[in-house]
Amino acid sequence: MEFRTIREDGQVQEEIKKSRFICHAKRIYSEEEARDFITSIKKEHYKATHNCSAFIIGERSEIKRTSDDGEPSGTAGVPMLGVLENHNLTNVCVVVTRYFGGIKLGAGGLIRAYAGSVALAVKEIGIIEIKEQAGIQIQMTYAQYQEYGNFLKDHNLMEIETNFTDQVETMIFVDKENKEHIKSELIEFYNGKVILVDKGLREVEVPVNLA
Repeated sequence: MEFRTIREDGQVQEEIKKSRFICHAKRIYSEEEARDFITSIKKEHYKATHNCSAFIIGERSEIKRTSDDGEPSGTAGVPMLGVLENHNLTNVCVVVTRYFGGIKLGAGGLIRAYAGSVALAVKEIGIIEIKEQAGIQIQMTYAQYQEYGNFLKDHNLMEIETNFTDQVETMIFVDKENKEHIKSELIEFYNGKVILVDKGLREVEVPVNLA
């Protein structure tokens, strides 16, 4: 299970030709959650001119829905969805609230405004990749532990849950596809004199750098 989504829920607003655009973004895991979120924004901003929405759900982005909420067809929901797709995001719902400021934007202007509002929100909130990593428990002597920091540094890994008894017991988590390679590296590093135990999978959130 690996997919990209927004780092957290949030909102961002900007003014375009006197119209106020507020993008609300939320992590969701079902169509019902998405629709509840859209309804709550519409209730909160019931005086707004439009509350347009788009959402994607599923690890393979199986469910996609959009709404122009009264804006000309294709000028709001679809461009908003396009931004989410371009960033390969899923399990996310965005609602862009528009308070009309008196100046018409035209179809091209609307597309740019709604897509731009979502793009700004994604940039401000940030993206994470949710992936499964494999745990490896390592049992070693105190003498071996003195060298352990060098191994971690060389492989850009971090130790967790380290216990000191008559020996040292510690854990690392690595990407699933890298697990066997790291185990081989550990065995080679310690000339085969180390005990490794597989400790199953966990879900982790890794920040994605938006260059």
